[in-house]
Amino acid sequence: MVFSSLLFLFLFLPIFLGIYFIIPSRFRNFILFIASLLFYAWGEPIYVGIMIFSTLLDYSCGRLIDHFRNHPILPKIGLGLSLIGNLGFLCYFKYADFFIHNINAAFSTDFGLLKLALPIGISFYTFQTMSYTIDLYRGKVGVQKNIITFGAYVTMFPQLVAGPIVTYDNVEKELNSRIITLDRFGVGSIRFIEGLGKKVLLANNIGLLWDKINVLPVGELTVLDAWLGMIAFGLQLYFDFSGYSDMAIGLGHMLGFTFPENFNYPYISRSVTEFWRRWHMTLGGWFREYVYIPLGGNRVKKARFYSNIFVVWFLTGFWHGAGWNFIIWGVFFGVLMVIERGFLLKFFEKCPRFLSHIYLLVIILISWVFFSHDYLSEGLIYLKAMFGQVGNGLLNTATCYLMSNFYVLLILGVLFATPIMNKLKSKLPQWIMYLFYVGTLILSTAYLVDSTFNPFLYFRF
Repeated sequence: MVFSSLLFLFLFLPIFLGIYFIIPSRFRNFILFIASLLFYAWGEPIYVGIMIFSTLLDYSCGRLIDHFRNHPILPKIGLGLSLIGNLGFLCYFKYADFFIHNINAAFSTDFGLLKLALPIGISFYTFQTMSYTIDLYRGKVGVQKNIITFGAYVTMFPQLVAGPIVTYDNVEKELNSRIITLDRFGVGSIRFIEGLGKKVLLANNIGLLWDKINVLPVGELTVLDAWLGMIAFGLQLYFDFSGYSDMAIGLGHMLGFTFPENFNYPYISRSVTEFWRRWHMTLGGWFREYVYIPLGGNRVKKARFYSNIFVVWFLTGFWHGAGWNFIIWGVFFGVLMVIERGFLLKFFEKCPRFLSHIYLLVIILISWVFFSHDYLSEGLIYLKAMFGQVGNGLLNTATCYLMSNFYVLLILGVLFATPIMNKLKSKLPQWIMYLFYVGTLILSTAYLVDSTFNPFLYFRF
């Protein structure tokens, strides 16, 4: 996929930023809107129409909700049209073949699969646009009467395709008026370089270890191979996704926007509950605000409270992908969250920190098995290899060879996944940090020039 190349971003950004800062501020939303459509069209020009339709739909529904605010029915119709339209597109493109496949399997029918390409970022921008109409209906935000400004929000390219999920209330004021300073641009540039380094230098290279292990037949894997594979995949996924989020947040600062944080060193957590307060925080926040709390949250009887957790985690798993592996992945975390809320969190408060941390890491690595394999059957076989039920013993010479080639990257990955490096850089002289960022930018650019394929893992969701 051509869109997956970061080289286009490097070519695109200087031109866009030059125009963006030169023109009068009243035209910046227009430039942002057009540039975002062009950026999206680079990868999937066919589906730009869907994004434009989504913009028109939610803008129109928002005006309907606002204009007939005191009418007993029409605001509900406006909200309903927005939800049906957005979820309808999402279900059609992302889940249609999943439902057709399961209907065929259950009833021995032979309906043809649609085999539709998933529009990049549809899982993210549909949630964003729905947040606008829902919050407008609730009276939490004001109506946006300028369709260009609203279009800039819907299509905003820095976080368009893989988050963080930016709800309308996050940027409502900045859409209408934002301050751009040289200091803020500098902060954004540093954050962008950090994200770029995470993606290009860490995620891509650690991912090579997972690639080597993933292509091996399961019967040839040792136990250590299987666990190394999940460690590599887990680190790759973290640096890939948090790197994209850092780049998006950095670009937001450069353009005058403050996007919400999406990661807070999740691998240092002591429980699944804590992990999901630190990983993909904007997705968790969206489900909490628009699903969990409307269901009653924790202000209900215990049985209903636990069922609310299951609903949220079933939907979270299904949001990530149209497959039973993602559903099992979501239910897996739902069960663990219920167990932790029931008694395990109280136990962790009394036990040594390292024990709860080991528990968390083992659980997360097991969960990535379902996340990393397209089919549930493949994931289950791989899981057996992790526990020695299939495979080639504990370790062998091939395992030692892999470890000798990748141990430096794994150590760097573990260090950068903790706050240790962040604390260290605050104590170093500023000139050393400038050299570090310049070096990171040069190395990342050289890597991109040498490699034409740099996909973000979360593009598939």
